[in-house]
Amino acid sequence: MKLPGQDAIARQADEHLVTHRVKLPRKLVEHPIRQVGKRLSLALVVLVATAFIVYTDHDGYSDNSDGSVDLLDAFYYATVTLSTTGYGDITPVSDAARLTNIFVITPLRVMFLIILVGTTLEALTERTREEWRLNRWRSTLRDHTVVVGFGTKGRSAIQTVCATGLRKEQVVVVDPSGKAIEAATAHGYAGVIGDATRSDVLNRAEVYRAKQIIIATQRDDTAVLVTLTARQLNRGAKIVVAVREEENAPLLKQSGADAVITSASAAGRLLGLSVLSPAAGMVMEDLISQGSGLDLIERPVIKAEVGKKPRETDDLVVSVLRGHRVLGYDDPAVGGLEPADRLITIVRATPATHVAPDARPLPRD
Repeated sequence: MKLPGQDAIARQADEHLVTHRVKLPRKLVEHPIRQVGKRLSLALVVLVATAFIVYTDHDGYSDNSDGSVDLLDAFYYATVTLSTTGYGDITPVSDAARLTNIFVITPLRVMFLIILVGTTLEALTERTREEWRLNRWRSTLRDHTVVVGFGTKGRSAIQTVCATGLRKEQVVVVDPSGKAIEAATAHGYAGVIGDATRSDVLNRAEVYRAKQIIIATQRDDTAVLVTLTARQLNRGAKIVVAVREEENAPLLKQSGADAVITSASAAGRLLGLSVLSPAAGMVMEDLISQGSGLDLIERPVIKAEVGKKPRETDDLVVSVLRGHRVLGYDDPAVGGLEPADRLITIVRATPATHVAPDARPLPRD
């Protein structure tokens, strides 16, 4: 396997030494900057309105410096009054000005404080609420699916798994890109920003309690490191890895992967098949597109099928999973179906066709 030098690996690690954090999906809300802008605008309106009220009745106010109150003094008085500073150098002296302060300026002062203090309280409340959601999410997360890499392969893998009935709340995406995590949370998945080769990042994704781990990184060497780390943290999870080069597949299996998909070779074989037989290529494309047309699924043997041969079942059986062996439908070793067998079948996809992903690791070579 072609791995970069130690310096390149160190530089890559330094690039990802950013603060990693968990982001949970949330409802669409107004942008925080826009919310603060609206509050500041409202506070400015209250300030201008107060200054205008004072200036219209400037004869009812006294300034200790020169005795008169101009427009600048009115804004100054409004500022120190609304902020409850109250230096006392400008004071209302007439009855009308004092009544105005009691019934108009005092409510404006309260409104001004509510706007400013409310913004701070809302920020603190939002932070507390987010911490509560995060703690609750961690305490309830069990047997979930961790997806490392939210590129084209990662997104397609999530869509396929969710098409079998997996809930979005049971998917955690790990990616070093903040934009990728924002896209993941927008789709309803939880996200962890950080380098998945680091055990502390995978721990934030609760990988030690995960049921399945899908690794779809952009580089094969990164996939090896992530697989090694994930297998060390979780011995029982099913780990499926996508690589570019077929020569790296054995190394991934030695690193702890249960199944390795060579994306470049698989795409090349599909291209070749489509050239030889466009119809066969269309059928293969249909089979790997979960949720529409024909689907390739794994299911247990039902009681009525025990003792029958694979061809005698109602479904189109492709293979039989018996113990740690995957047997073809025409393999003489299959004989009659056993209660512990699982069948790989081709079925017509319907809205009710949901088969939960299997928790058992696939057989290793």
